[in-house]
Amino acid sequence: MKPFVSAFMLMALVLLSSSFLQIAMAGSSFCDSKCSVRCSKAGLSDRCLKYCGICCEECQCVPSGTYGHKDECPCYRDKKNSKGDPKCP
Repeated sequence: MKPFVSAFMLMALVLLSSSFLQIAMAGSSFCDSKCSVRCSKAGLSDRCLKYCGICCEECQCVPSGTYGHKDECPCYRDKKNSKGDPKCP
């Protein structure tokens, strides 16, 4: 009986972990696609993609277009760096 319970618990753990992995990956693909549009015209695209990705993961939104429109996402708009400048591109 004990091996059956252990096998069942192991199978349940595998199924749960795979569903959490899919949820986590879905969020990052959303941010990747939104940030690639947002940073498409940036001079320093690597830096833009990095900070846009950080802001997107925290806020779950990215303003439309390549510049401006930050009123669409107040969390994204209100993030500041240590110097008080806008953190999100």
